[in-house]
Amino acid sequence: MWLSKNKLIGVYLLENMKIIALVIFIATYVAMLLFQKVRAYIALGAAALFIIIGILPIGQVLNAIDWNIIMMLAGTMGTVALFIETRMPARLADLMLSKVPDVRWAIISLALFAGVISAFVDNVATVLMVAPVGLAISKKLDISPISVLISIAVSSNLQGAATLVGDTTSILLGSYAKMDFLDFFFMKGKPGIFWAVELGALAPVPVLLYIFRKGKEPIEDGGITEVQDLFPSYLLIGTVVLLILASFIKNKPSVTNGIICLAIFVIGLIRTAIVKKSFGSLKEFIKEIDYSTLMLLAGLFMVISGITEVGLIDDISSLFVKFGGDNLFLLYTLIVFGSVFFSAFIDNIPYVATMLPVITGISTLMSIEPYLLYFGLLTGATLGGNITPIGASANIAAIGILRKEGYTVKNKDFFKIGLPFTLSAVLTGYIYIWLFWKPV
Repeated sequence: MWLSKNKLIGVYLLENMKIIALVIFIATYVAMLLFQKVRAYIALGAAALFIIIGILPIGQVLNAIDWNIIMMLAGTMGTVALFIETRMPARLADLMLSKVPDVRWAIISLALFAGVISAFVDNVATVLMVAPVGLAISKKLDISPISVLISIAVSSNLQGAATLVGDTTSILLGSYAKMDFLDFFFMKGKPGIFWAVELGALAPVPVLLYIFRKGKEPIEDGGITEVQDLFPSYLLIGTVVLLILASFIKNKPSVTNGIICLAIFVIGLIRTAIVKKSFGSLKEFIKEIDYSTLMLLAGLFMVISGITEVGLIDDISSLFVKFGGDNLFLLYTLIVFGSVFFSAFIDNIPYVATMLPVITGISTLMSIEPYLLYFGLLTGATLGGNITPIGASANIAAIGILRKEGYTVKNKDFFKIGLPFTLSAVLTGYIYIWLFWKPV
């Protein structure tokens, strides 16, 4: 009797904690959408509230933060600052502008270029590498860089699911389903998710052409910018190569990619100090790291960990099973578009990690292979972050860069590109995966 009463009290407290966590979570995201300039403080404030209330145990605070992403961001930001100093982004902008007929194709080509890189490098790192080129092109063409950088960010998010090394969610799927690098291209005699993502990447091109339809001005040849120092460019290339090579190492530390990015930045700093014969100038490059973005991500990681801790992520997963029943097509549809919706507001890493075992259980009950639902999950969860400016780390990074340049990104600016881009890409991948991976 006593044990039963205690159990009831425990369930009651847990349910109340879930409600409190959900209210704080929703209020946090609404506040971040409304008050963009103080997003970092809102996220950290919500995280602090979770800790004070007890939703996130204080002993789990450090584990809640994805230090690999934080370190990758900090290191890549620093290396990119060295890269910008050499004027290489301006040179790349010149070369790209010399190959395209007008402004709209310059923007679209840059977005596709970012997508190709993002298939092999983390989305955030891709944005940090390509954004300087976008800023340089915008400056040369005398246009606002807001739409340019948003296009780069959403394209990077899309292509992250193409390969095993393109995004953390892909790494999660590969590890869980025992998939290797080549399985993303061809698996069990069928084309893999890579081709679904590539078709999805081409589908938004007409959308971007319509959005930038007024940019038909021809591009004047302004010559090619001279670059004196190629070493920072080699550092960025080295970052890309090392991140790809690291993806083949099994049982590596979780912060491997972050250590690579930070180590390369440190090498760049030391080399710069030797060349300039002064350590004083290094402070300028360290200041280029966007600490506001790092704080925002740290806060969001803690908030997501808190709602996971009280079981809200599990509840979300259970909804799919409840509404899908034994209808595979309905369940597949719910997983894809439900993942799009939830990933627009919830970081897709804990969401995918939670959903993978749920999908395995569903597949076992239905006596089918799980790959249809795995790929549907990855398609929806990866692309869903493109709907809102805070739905993916790459979006947050792009907006942080624009803020440092003095530009404020309004929600409507992001929705104008993110929403049609997402819908066209998701629909393409959704149809493709069903046609090739539905049970015969």
